[in-house]
Amino acid sequence: MDERMEKNQSKAHKILLSNRKTAAFTGILDVLSFDVSEILLETEQGMLLIKGNDLHVNRLTLEKGEVDVEGRIDSLSYSDAGGKKTAESLLGRIFR
Repeated sequence: MDERMEKNQSKAHKILLSNRKTAAFTGILDVLSFDVSEILLETEQGMLLIKGNDLHVNRLTLEKGEVDVEGRIDSLSYSDAGGKKTAESLLGRIFR
């Protein structure tokens, strides 16, 4: 039972945003794409699209499900937690 609680706690999805310049994310399953204006993350709660300017992934630890982002963050947008199919269609829309 303790092992299940530890797994649930380590996979909890949280966002800590500071002054729209830095953000720390937990509960990250994968980084699907990133450039200076958009970052697409697969989270425990669905796909998360981060838009902004001069965005950089400073720290990426997928074993722990943690990502730190720096830059001007303009928006955070979720889509359904439908798995890879949702990510592919979202990616297809981004790169049209």
